[in-house]
Amino acid sequence: MTKSVKKATRKAVAVEPDARKRNLQRLRRIEGQVRGIQKMVTEDRYCADILIQVSSVQEALRAVGRELMRNHLKHCATRAIRSDNAGAEAMYDEIVDLMDRHSR
Repeated sequence: MTKSVKKATRKAVAVEPDARKRNLQRLRRIEGQVRGIQKMVTEDRYCADILIQVSSVQEALRAVGRELMRNHLKHCATRAIRSDNAGAEAMYDEIVDLMDRHSR
């Protein structure tokens, strides 16, 4: 098994039901916004109007990312850091990588 496959099959330690529900609602809304953008492009709508919608989708995705990061730090990272030195070191590296990717 490759490293990327292992990461793809990992499960969250704990996800608060309300957080999961909020994230799914946000993602459905984002999906609708993206479909709206596709329609705008198909209809040759004014570029500035499309760009405003793209910015809105980007911010909505950032909000989902922040919520996921909060949950990850609160549950997954806390558990790994408390487990052992190797788990803590690996989690530290993962958090640094996630923060770097998320802040782009």
